[in-house]
Amino acid sequence: MRRARGIKAAALLLAGGMALSACASDEPSGGTASSGSAAGSAGSSASGDLKVGLAYDTGGRGDNSFNDSAYLGVENAVKELGGDLTELTPNEDASNRPELLSQLAEQGFNPVIAVGFAYGDIIGGIASEFPDTTFAIVDSSGLDADGKPLGAGNVTGLQFASEQGSYLAGVAAALKSTAGHVGFVGGVETPLIQSFQAGFDAGAKAVKPDIVVDDKYISPAGDFSGFADPARGQIVAQGIFDAGADIVYHAAGASGGGVFSAAAASGKKAIGVDSDQYETVEDPAQKAVIMTSMLKRVDNAVQGFITDFSEGTAKGGADIVNDLKTEGVGLSYSGGFIDDIKTQIDGYAAKITSGEITVPTAP
Repeated sequence: MRRARGIKAAALLLAGGMALSACASDEPSGGTASSGSAAGSAGSSASGDLKVGLAYDTGGRGDNSFNDSAYLGVENAVKELGGDLTELTPNEDASNRPELLSQLAEQGFNPVIAVGFAYGDIIGGIASEFPDTTFAIVDSSGLDADGKPLGAGNVTGLQFASEQGSYLAGVAAALKSTAGHVGFVGGVETPLIQSFQAGFDAGAKAVKPDIVVDDKYISPAGDFSGFADPARGQIVAQGIFDAGADIVYHAAGASGGGVFSAAAASGKKAIGVDSDQYETVEDPAQKAVIMTSMLKRVDNAVQGFITDFSEGTAKGGADIVNDLKTEGVGLSYSGGFIDDIKTQIDGYAAKITSGEITVPTAP
């Protein structure tokens, strides 16, 4: 498995590629309609052998977050290896997720990559119907609750120790907060997003045990609209700022844009997620308030998986965990806002990788 390339060196490349991806999603041949229609190909198709199917999470490409990061990973893989890419986006309520995976498999795309834990409940059944297709799922497991392989043993989980990167985000927030009060906005209150909260809370309190941390969610479990509603994200974040916080970290997908807007309106700071959002947002007012971002290298994980598939070494019925040791998670330093506390952040990171600090995965 190709491990993540260095976070610090690759951050600008990731941001630049994702910015282009977001722009390209407005082109007729580059994006997908909410109905889930197929997109055009990307990269070289000289070999004609590799056909990658990509099923997005809610909102699709253009979220400046994990959907765009997954796209960048596939785009880089097909450019390097040759082949075709087809992208599908869920409908408005995302009820057609099973149909998207089935459609890609039926049309001969292999591997098929599902972006987001929301596919976790259905990917096993689809994989059973298509035992000759290799599937991967971002932010979920290739195993069931009993530890048995999903489907026909043809699903690989691409997972991330998001709690570790979020711990460092909490450290940075506590070190930079002058109010002694910070906050967290989650898109949907699920165990996965709660792991971001748990890490952030623990990191902040490791620096300042008496710091106040407000944890809020945009929507409850089962309602995935919280990942694609910047207006509601702004309302939730504004409430935290109004209560006295001066820094808010979000794990809310496209709704994070609303968190940045609230920070700008309040004259406060925000922490982005998944990608280097200082580099990907277009609004100068939002860019100015993004103190750092917790990087989750979905692009590297997806590209590495596709490379393994092309080499015949991809293993289904297994999970690949990307953490601080593999540089699968970390913090961005774009904008220079946290350059002065890098030594402290690195110190906490070293304690996590050595095992001296065990980061909680649940609040």
